[in-house]
Amino acid sequence: MAAAAAANQAQAVLRGRLCDPAFVHSPLRSSPDTNYSKLKYLVDSSVSEACNNSVLLLGPRGCGKGAVRFPFLYPHSVACPNADVVFDEMCIYVICSVGTVSSFFYQLGNSCFISLQVLDMVLEDLKKEHPDAISVIRLNGMLHSDDNCATKEIARQLCLEHQLSFSKMASSDDNTNFMIDMLRECGLAHKTVIFVLEEFDLFAQGKQRLLYSLLDAMQTLTSQAVVIGISCRLDADQLLEKRVRSRFSHRKLLFVPSSLDGIQRLMEHLLMLDKDSSLPKNYVTEYNSRLTSIFGNKKFKGILGSLTDADATTSNILRFLFRVVSYMDMESGLLSMECFTHALSCMQRQPKLDSLQDLSILELYILVCMNRLEDKEQNSYNFNSIMKEYRSIQDAYKTSDKYATTVCFRAFEHLLDRELITFADSKGRNVALEYRPVKLLISSRELAQSLELNTTCPAVLQKLLDRERYM
Repeated sequence: MAAAAAANQAQAVLRGRLCDPAFVHSPLRSSPDTNYSKLKYLVDSSVSEACNNSVLLLGPRGCGKGAVRFPFLYPHSVACPNADVVFDEMCIYVICSVGTVSSFFYQLGNSCFISLQVLDMVLEDLKKEHPDAISVIRLNGMLHSDDNCATKEIARQLCLEHQLSFSKMASSDDNTNFMIDMLRECGLAHKTVIFVLEEFDLFAQGKQRLLYSLLDAMQTLTSQAVVIGISCRLDADQLLEKRVRSRFSHRKLLFVPSSLDGIQRLMEHLLMLDKDSSLPKNYVTEYNSRLTSIFGNKKFKGILGSLTDADATTSNILRFLFRVVSYMDMESGLLSMECFTHALSCMQRQPKLDSLQDLSILELYILVCMNRLEDKEQNSYNFNSIMKEYRSIQDAYKTSDKYATTVCFRAFEHLLDRELITFADSKGRNVALEYRPVKLLISSRELAQSLELNTTCPAVLQKLLDRERYM
């Protein structure tokens, strides 16, 4: 009972950490060499010294410009420390002990929209240090790349920030003049306006009137503003026109993806228990010792490599660790290698392997024949070529798996319907099906894995595929 109670408490602590962005990214605040420290110094000096500034945060998506947080999830974890976290493709469900279910949409497309950017961490700290000296205006190039739309949104946010009435009927020139006047007034009041331009490269399209008006207004002595552009294009500053580039300060912070060692240090930071916690000291010692041995295991290195090959973003790491913690053995309260293995298998979606498990023996023969033809560097082949390869196999191995051509053609059509194979080109639509060139939509590795998992698969197929070459 004591071990189970300690396990429940430890699981609640770990979930609380994963839901707390301040804890997840606390190492960023402790080091002076991080982009967080550099950005905070730049913005802080602009606020305290009442000067204008501009900077670009550049790097591929998921490399650290966006530090993922779940601000809506953390209160639930505090209120329901024993809540069960259930994962779906696009949602996280928090099931509390009272039986209520809350779901939150957290991901859309390629980037995480409910995220606390490194910039946001800086702004939160600066707002605590200068509570009445900062005003933040946010624009996104995917929504506000049109100059008229952007100036209207700036005017709306400025009115909302300073409790003024906003006119929806104002023209673009009126909104631009209002923005310039507000920058002047904020400068006289020693208040810095920070413009955050996400997808900055989209603002650099067209005539760039917004960027010119904004940066030109910052050239006056009375204004006090900072422009922070965020882009995944490393050449974003080269997209600027000459008149805009001359007014830009050309400061850039480059974000690069984390290394495997960096990701492992993050996992250690999130999963290792504090020795001075309220948990039993013997349990904490055993738990940390077990976790240290896992981190030093070669199998764990392979799991970490497989995880980061697909997605090395912080959001993906957090989702993975959520699953690891959910697989904790509640009797011993310890994490094992199986927890990480099971979490990885859940993270790696393999819909093609699922489709391959339902295939008949004949359909597997057709796929193996197509794979053999591609190994022979036969760039173009059709149903008739596949049948020649199939018959050569039957003649060589004298198997009992012989089927008529009409039956094989139906299996061939079924593979087309399942989208495991497809036509090599869009030409020849009026040509008979058996004469149109086709190609595989699955890799040799996926085919080998499906044959290995299929209990009814003939041994000759695995031999033909030469598994050892791909596994």
